Amino acid sequence: MISAKQQVTEAIRVLNEIGFDLGTYHISVWGALRIVIVMLLVIVAAQLVGKLARRLFRRIDSLDRTQQLLGEKIATIVVWGISILVGIDVLGISLTALTVFSGAFGLAIGFGLQKTFGNLIAGIILLMDRSIKPGDVIAVNDGKGNSFGEVKKIGIRAVSVTTRDNREYLIPNENLMTQQVENWSYSSREVAISIPVSVAYGSDLEQVEKLMLEAVGSVHRVLSFPSPGVLLSAFGPSGIDMTIVVWIDDPEGGVGNVRSDILKAVWRLFRDNGVEIPFPQQDLNLKDSEGLRALVEGLRGVAPTDQSSSPRA
Repeated sequence: MISAKQQVTEAIRVLNEIGFDLGTYHISVWGALRIVIVMLLVIVAAQLVGKLARRLFRRIDSLDRTQQLLGEKIATIVVWGISILVGIDVLGISLTALTVFSGAFGLAIGFGLQKTFGNLIAGIILLMDRSIKPGDVIAVNDGKGNSFGEVKKIGIRAVSVTTRDNREYLIPNENLMTQQVENWSYSSREVAISIPVSVAYGSDLEQVEKLMLEAVGSVHRVLSFPSPGVLLSAFGPSGIDMTIVVWIDDPEGGVGNVRSDILKAVWRLFRDNGVEIPFPQQDLNLKDSEGLRALVEGLRGVAPTDQSSSPRA
């Protein structure tokens, strides 16, 4: 009776005979299946080991989130590199036979995959110098202007930034390396907000400043230190221009809502205390001249048309 081992050996022999010769190499069905099986095992093993390495780094409490993410990326690259080398060794492929292929592959990287590898290296550098890290708030150009968003993830190719309106931008790592980036939380999370307010001429500026600071104190997100302030900016054409300066330490929560809450409080206090907010206005002064007098006399001499005295048809 033929054992299972002998059956497998016979099946391999049969599959190995089905194929064709290419120079000194024999390409068979079994060889192709062997390559596919080894590749699948390498991919599965690399993914499993990579997940274990990522979990290991996440459990190391002595490292912050940026260092953990950097360790995960380096571990992933090392695991995949070792897995590929092991797969080549299992298949019995001689590295000297890959000399021509490696040259062609290097040429392909230089032309076709240059951006991909550039973004990979840029992402690792960003994590190493900690200039941009998950949780930072950076300014993003959306084509209409700069809007800010929170860095959610630094991937192999791009950085994921989510804005307050839940739009997610994928910015290539290389762009953040070569272009100017406005990082609101690089060295400190404290961000200043300037809010312009105008009051009518004749207002009591001391009372106005007191009411503005009272309005600021009613908004819970405003920091008490650095302390908020009120500045006189300019004497405008319609009123006195003033600026409220406040500080927050949670820019990821948005700045528009803070500005709105302060302006609403200012409006209520101004209304209750009789402080006027000026409307845009222009004064027109006419100089006395002979032409102006002639125009006035001409307008006085024009009598309005009496519709009731007009003849009927």
